[in-house]
Amino acid sequence: MVGSEYLHEEGIAMRFWSKLRDESVFAIYSPFVVCLASGNLESQTFLHFVGQDVHFLKAFAQAYELAEDCADDDEDKAAIRKLRKSVLEKLRTHDVVVGEWGFELPDKSGSDKATIKYTEFLLATASGKMEGEKFPGRTATPFEKTKVAAYTLAAMAPCMRLNAYISGEIHALIKSDENSHIYERWVDTYSSQKYEASAQETEDLLDKLSVSLTGEELVLLEKLYHQAIRLEVEFFFAQPVPQQTIVPLFQVSDSSRLGLTIFCDFDLTCTIIDSSAILAEIAILTAPKTDQSGTETPTLTRMLSADIRYIWGVLSCQYAEGFEKCLESIISSNKGEGFNYEGLSNALERVSEFEKAANSRVVESGVLKGLHLEDIKRAGQSQLLQDGCRGFFEKLVKREEMKTDVHVLSSSWCGDLIRSAFSSGDLNALEVHSNDLAYNESITTGEIIKKMESPREKLLAFNTILNNSRTECNHLTAYIGRSVGDLLCLLEADVGVVINPSPSLRRVGDHFGVSFVPLYSGLVKKQREIKQGITSNWEKMSGVLYTVSSWAEIHAFILGSQ
Repeated sequence: MVGSEYLHEEGIAMRFWSKLRDESVFAIYSPFVVCLASGNLESQTFLHFVGQDVHFLKAFAQAYELAEDCADDDEDKAAIRKLRKSVLEKLRTHDVVVGEWGFELPDKSGSDKATIKYTEFLLATASGKMEGEKFPGRTATPFEKTKVAAYTLAAMAPCMRLNAYISGEIHALIKSDENSHIYERWVDTYSSQKYEASAQETEDLLDKLSVSLTGEELVLLEKLYHQAIRLEVEFFFAQPVPQQTIVPLFQVSDSSRLGLTIFCDFDLTCTIIDSSAILAEIAILTAPKTDQSGTETPTLTRMLSADIRYIWGVLSCQYAEGFEKCLESIISSNKGEGFNYEGLSNALERVSEFEKAANSRVVESGVLKGLHLEDIKRAGQSQLLQDGCRGFFEKLVKREEMKTDVHVLSSSWCGDLIRSAFSSGDLNALEVHSNDLAYNESITTGEIIKKMESPREKLLAFNTILNNSRTECNHLTAYIGRSVGDLLCLLEADVGVVINPSPSLRRVGDHFGVSFVPLYSGLVKKQREIKQGITSNWEKMSGVLYTVSSWAEIHAFILGSQ
């Protein structure tokens, strides 16, 4: 019986690719691919990489031969035979094709360790030697052998899809750049319709061969697909790149003897749900449903749950309407020429006034009164973070060789909620700077201890932390955020990274001349500047912010391989 999670109109191959897409992001952020995309990759490095193709193609040809033997359908056998024939043709003409790209391969190129890891994994899979499945040749039943054919295709399809993805990303950058690109022909080959068709044929065959698999067998199929992607990403990171590179950021800071300081916003940057909504939910769920006057001391008397829900709804509407009016008042001012930091900073004073007034309304309403600290901590511990966020910080704090400080700057009302969200996975090393709720014997009084309500107060904390940081080395700073309140810190950092920027941040930033550049294309440009002798140092106050769509991009950029 096919597992319900795999019942979908989309084929199994594309389901796996979509699910594991973030894994592939690491490959394009590898030093090798960034240099390749920039066009300044040293030719010997490129030839070493291309030389590994021969070993991949030989393994593919052998794996297809084994898969054909396992298939029990004549049509499937013919399809596999066609794919193998294509691989053999590529092997036969490999040197000629490389010559057409403008290069000449050395007489012999041995397999590197990463190539061997993938090819051995592929051939072991094609031989039925994977964890949980063993088919010792002739004793296997036809149905068992058919499963091995599917498993083999699952170990091959991601390799071809990843190549198409990488070349497609580079192709888009080349076409938008007027400069010539030494590796354009290689890019054209792997981003061509012909290569896409070949990748699609492999995926279509994988879809067909997996139709009869059980849920348990599909789980194994996905594990093999996932392992293939991991080994392929490892292969790209393993390519020897002796030249200076712009990635990963921690190596750049280390080679320059700089300390690396990471700053990060919390609400909707790290989280899926805003912390204020979580506090409101705690208040509503823990408040009495009926009048209990006389059963509590006057200092602990709480509003009814229904009243809190109503008042919270009113406060939310007031905030949304007021924030939009505040933005309109900023955007309605005359738009100047170029990047105008002073104008932006002055305009954000209106946001500061608005946020402080909104917080005062929350305190006056009493909706945050009577919350138990333990309830807040439990809610924080169960708070959902964005995919990849926790993994990034866990890897970051465990890198003992890195001189890295990590600070969370948040205008959230409750620092205890934030600290609880990061309480697992050795993340206590993260320093949290935010507002706090006032307590009377672990029960909130309804007051907010106000420390960081505005963009300017965030910036003040940012600068204070840097001024008080270690003095034995300079610091390279990166700030990760997504809201208007982060703008000043994003611009003051050496590297400002905006994850899924909010519409309001875009509007305000655009009005004051802030440029939003996709991080990957920005890195490729900086890598190109290294070769041209232009300084590659990150520059604060440049008016340029770098956008990403996932924490995987941030992880790959700052730390490199998983």
